[in-house]
Amino acid sequence: MRPFVVVLLLISTWVLVSGFVCSQRPDAVHIAAIFTFNSVIGRVAKPAIEAAVSDINADSSILNGTKLRLIAEDANCSVFLGSVEAFQVLEREVVAIIGPQSSAIAHIISGIANGLQVPLISYAATEPTLSSLKFPFFLRTTPSDAYQMAAMASLIEFYGWREVIVIFVDDDYGRNGIAALDDELEKKKLRISYKLPLPTQYNLSDIAILLNNSKLLGPRVYVVHINPDPELKFFTVAKQLQMMTSGYVWFATDWLSTTIDSFFPMNQTSLVVLHGVVTLRQRIPKSKRKQAFLSRWRTLQKKGIAISEMNIYGLYAYDSVWAVAHSIDKFINQYKNVSFSFDNKLLDMKTTEIQLQKLKVFDGGSILLSKLLETNFSGVTGRVRFDQDRNRVAGGYDVININRMATQTVGFWSNYTGFSVSPPETLEKNSDSQLDQKLKNVTWPGGETNTPRGWVIADDEKPLRIGVPKRTSFVEFVSEYSNHEIRGYCTDIFIAARKLLPYEVPYKFVPYGDGHSNPKYDELVRMVSNNVFDAAVGDITIVKNRTTIVDFSQPYATTGLVIVAPVSHQESNAWVFLKPFTWEMWTVTIASFFFVGIVIWVLEHRVNDDFRGPPKRQIVTMLLFSFSTLFKRNQVDTVSSLGRMVMVVWLFLLMVISSSYTASLTTILTVQQLSSPITGIDSLIATNWPIGYQVGSFAYNYLTEILYIPKARLISLRSPEEYENALRLGPYNGGAAAIIDELPYVELFLSERTDFGIIGPAITRSGWGFAFQRDSPLAIDMSTAILKLSESGKLQEIYQKWFCKTGCPDEQGQDSKANQLKLISFWGLYLLSGGFALGALLIFFLRMVYQFVRYSRRQTSLPSPLPSISSSSQCSHVFQSFIDFVDEKEESIKKMFARPESPQAQAAD
Repeated sequence: MRPFVVVLLLISTWVLVSGFVCSQRPDAVHIAAIFTFNSVIGRVAKPAIEAAVSDINADSSILNGTKLRLIAEDANCSVFLGSVEAFQVLEREVVAIIGPQSSAIAHIISGIANGLQVPLISYAATEPTLSSLKFPFFLRTTPSDAYQMAAMASLIEFYGWREVIVIFVDDDYGRNGIAALDDELEKKKLRISYKLPLPTQYNLSDIAILLNNSKLLGPRVYVVHINPDPELKFFTVAKQLQMMTSGYVWFATDWLSTTIDSFFPMNQTSLVVLHGVVTLRQRIPKSKRKQAFLSRWRTLQKKGIAISEMNIYGLYAYDSVWAVAHSIDKFINQYKNVSFSFDNKLLDMKTTEIQLQKLKVFDGGSILLSKLLETNFSGVTGRVRFDQDRNRVAGGYDVININRMATQTVGFWSNYTGFSVSPPETLEKNSDSQLDQKLKNVTWPGGETNTPRGWVIADDEKPLRIGVPKRTSFVEFVSEYSNHEIRGYCTDIFIAARKLLPYEVPYKFVPYGDGHSNPKYDELVRMVSNNVFDAAVGDITIVKNRTTIVDFSQPYATTGLVIVAPVSHQESNAWVFLKPFTWEMWTVTIASFFFVGIVIWVLEHRVNDDFRGPPKRQIVTMLLFSFSTLFKRNQVDTVSSLGRMVMVVWLFLLMVISSSYTASLTTILTVQQLSSPITGIDSLIATNWPIGYQVGSFAYNYLTEILYIPKARLISLRSPEEYENALRLGPYNGGAAAIIDELPYVELFLSERTDFGIIGPAITRSGWGFAFQRDSPLAIDMSTAILKLSESGKLQEIYQKWFCKTGCPDEQGQDSKANQLKLISFWGLYLLSGGFALGALLIFFLRMVYQFVRYSRRQTSLPSPLPSISSSSQCSHVFQSFIDFVDEKEESIKKMFARPESPQAQAAD
């Protein structure tokens, strides 16, 4: 019984002791710091971390008596050593790891931290992919490079550059940072032209080789993304290679501002190699905490503890320790103790020198992680908070320009304000700040204050390679001659346009073709796309399939596919003047003259003495008046209102008819009559006759792929002589019924041959332009130059130089068969004129009837012994009286109506 009581007593004692221990706050909590001590960042991080630990342990308001113990290990810039040291510190039961500063080391240690559930808080590892779900225990108190690359892309866009060259250190930090920049540039329709990697342990020779190779490339805008370089080796080599001169643009990520901030004032003279460089610095607002810490830092420098000037990563390191301390304080207040346990998987492993079985899992790691993610306090770097990707909520960037030996802040950037000359924290509530993007003036390399062009097409060492078609026909446009000289209409335009560019473009023409037949232009354009040529100059038609692989300049010549067929001149004859009108048109027109003459005579006869007199005279006057209106000059004037109204409408009709007649007659006298039934592309396709085309032209693809003309019907022709021979032979004698080619070639062909002409309208409409590689800025500038040539008349001068030595090519008629003017085109006018004339006659007739009735009533009121007559004789008498009444002058009738009536008539009334 007694042994049982003793055992029970021992168990109770052990439970009570264990409960007391578990409920008691620990005396100390261990945290680790892994980073490279002797580095630009490490030299500020070590004193900052130690100062933070000292401040925390001295502050009674945090940890409540529990001390923070720091275990610091030097990674020596080695992924391997950093990994080994991570295992060593984890054996000592640390609850969190501060660091590392290297993104490459962070990738490895993050995996270890995940397994042992120990939060890893970095103040300098900025590589974007560390934010992935693969590393749930990784946090950072500095913004991700994804945010910095958004600022860099905005900076490139702000100055209007479309292409850049990036130089980066070839590790996780460099590659993934540039990948983020590539994504941001793509959002803005910009691109990285070339990516040039440096070895992780690069030397001066590596830099020189890389920069010399980059000189042969077109862009002159560089983005440098490497590790902090205290000796500024990179830009020293760039200066030695004359790459810090006018025309170059250098952007650097925040590695450069970090390096510069670490210099002591006496070392500022080394900034001379950075003249004109623009860099970014993470924005840390001014605050009392920051000023107090910087004052304390100067004290540490005097004591020899700090051997470097402070940079932003030292401030981030200081706040990182405080973030961990605040989270540990919340954790201990809630759970009272910190405990670790062995991992069964590690225990099952065979014993090795590394002794992995000694590693323990932090039981409260996930809880401490959640406390860290809830961090929200004001530190020396401002408000410390984490976003959903476990990154520090960023505030923005300062845009720094190095001018001689001084750094100047030319503006600020944040994702909600864009660029401004005011700090982003002062613009946070201004919703319109994105609309007013501005920066102060920047001094670029070479002392330039104007924004550099940012690219160079070519230089004397590597001139522009311009492919030129070596034509064997129509060589006036472009070709290589026996003395290897390349000249022609197209090259003259290119040379003239190049002279208008605001910069020099060294070039050399490279002939393309075997010299036996015209080259294939699609293949020439494809060689530009494949970087065999930098550009192509010649009679290159701008068509859809070519525009998908190259960029074209503004068209310098209008062109299009047309049909050429045999034609014969119309023989003129004595009666050609009758051709403009059809016989129906002539009949109605002549009848209208007589009709209008009669109407005017009727309306004017009673009031106009010129239309009175003997019948012969009246007929002559009527005809002369009517036909003289054709010449808009009459010997006789109209008096009556109705007559003038009819004349206005009639003269309008004559104006339209005479103008149309003149135009039609002109066409008939100049037009050619076709000797072929072909009237256009539709009628040509409907036949089975052979069709000719020029070798190398895009016409072949168009005819077969667009118009679906069988290939068997197409005949390839090499020269104007073959054109002529094929057309003269015709479709039944081994020749061609027609030839389809581009308008400039056809005009040149027809300039010396009058037996052929252009049939119908153009099948297509396009233009000739110069081809450049995609996104080449030269395409835009050459387009502007071509427009200037056109406006100044220089294009026409070049055309006349080549094609107007003996007179410019005559334009051939599209269809020389005259279209006679038909009545249906003018029936509306005739109807209008006839309607007005008939209306005037109707009004005149009604008026005459009214006056005649009054006249008759007056006459019947007078006493006159008239014999009785039959009704038929009476009607005849009335009609004769009406005719006589109408023939009377208007003036006589008015006088008669003006006389008073007889007394008998008045009595009768």
